[in-house]
Amino acid sequence: MTRDIVDHAMVGALHLRALSGVDFQHDPSVEHVAFQTSTINALMEGMFEGDMSIAQLLRHGDLGIGTIDRLDGEMVILDGEAFVIDAEGVVRAVPDETRTPFAVVCRFSPSVDTLLDGPLPFDALVEQLDSASQSRSFSAFRVDGDFSDLRLRSVPAQSPPFPSLVEVTRQQTEWAVASATGALVGFRFPDRVAGVEVPGYHMHFLSEDRTQGGHVLEVTVERGRARIDGGDDLHVELPSGVALGTPGEADRDAIRSAESH
Repeated sequence: MTRDIVDHAMVGALHLRALSGVDFQHDPSVEHVAFQTSTINALMEGMFEGDMSIAQLLRHGDLGIGTIDRLDGEMVILDGEAFVIDAEGVVRAVPDETRTPFAVVCRFSPSVDTLLDGPLPFDALVEQLDSASQSRSFSAFRVDGDFSDLRLRSVPAQSPPFPSLVEVTRQQTEWAVASATGALVGFRFPDRVAGVEVPGYHMHFLSEDRTQGGHVLEVTVERGRARIDGGDDLHVELPSGVALGTPGEADRDAIRSAESH
């Protein structure tokens, strides 16, 4: 779910670095840097063919979210392992050779570690995460714990000619999970990078037993442990045919529609 409620007084200047397909292979995996392949604008326009392999992506981070080739499910990267949840809600490990058209990862090194005492519905959860986060341009977070009232979604694999992401999500599959133990994984980016990234909060869920997960539409934290990393640098690998564009110039309503409903 995307909730653009970031206190912009707390957000510094995010440094964007665009990388070519050659450059990114030599870009070091360092702490407090987010690494992304492609842009949310490209995904919105139906660029669903994978460019970077999961093996290449994992060189740049051990925690993250995204999707896989042809938009075949919602991806969660946890402890250096990639999982995808398909439109039937089935969780499976992602082979190294699978390609991704869009994903963001980081080398997770949390500077904040705090307990959450629920119940905390989604809005209360992000308020707690905002309060605990330090003044960095982006936040990467992991919340481990017990959850209730989860509403999750995924989408089916697409075939060319690809529709827009908004059209795909009109046919998304949603399901409810009354309670589960696992982890919420996600990022918070400032509004000024809308179009390059999803502005606000964007998170996926993966259960501890690796049997449930998906893109989070609603969730309540009953009790949990929040760990938060952050930084001021976003490195974006641009596939052939994808331009960085002007950060902040994006159809926010369309992004919100694709990511929140």
